[in-house]
Amino acid sequence: MPATAKICGLSTPDTLDAATAGNASHVGFVFFAPSPRNVGVAEAAWLAARVPATIARVGVFVDPDDALIDEAMAAARLDAVQLHRVTPARAAAIRTRTGAETWAAVAVRTRADLDAAVAFRGAADRLLYDAKTPDGAALPGGMGLRFDWSLLDGFAHAMPWALSGGLDAGNVAEAIGRTGARLVDVSSGVESAPGVKDASRITAFLRAVRSDRA
Repeated sequence: MPATAKICGLSTPDTLDAATAGNASHVGFVFFAPSPRNVGVAEAAWLAARVPATIARVGVFVDPDDALIDEAMAAARLDAVQLHRVTPARAAAIRTRTGAETWAAVAVRTRADLDAAVAFRGAADRLLYDAKTPDGAALPGGMGLRFDWSLLDGFAHAMPWALSGGLDAGNVAEAIGRTGARLVDVSSGVESAPGVKDASRITAFLRAVRSDRA
């Protein structure tokens, strides 16, 4: 099965169009005010209307309340919710209430972090392995950090998963080959500045993902 990619933190038409033209499998909209990638619900709805039906729309939330999830899902017609800083119980409650495909982000620094991810079995549909940010960091991801991919060697994954953290056009093919990831997720790796996506970098990233299929 060839690898596919999610381009996360999109906020402009030209970069969204670069993601869809490059055959990204997913596009992500961030609903978290402290993030430089945050979009309002109305803005996300306008952008989501440009997304072809063949590409999944993912809402990215950090410890969200139900009202925000409901508003974003209805306005942007989200296909999936990606949850950061939530417990398995909270992820399960959101999954049950919304009926949406649910991703649980797992912050990784050690093998123990991976082992703890088994708690999301039955509570989420997919795990997103991302690099653990420094203690006290305002953002749970999108900081260009990469964890040690060797931690995934021989790991028995509890459910479908995706790889994130420090990926860019220069290393994504290596990451796919090294870890066996079938879905990769990028945000800062296709930016010219924090929160500023670059259409040419998106194109190059997706081309590099496709090179794994050769």
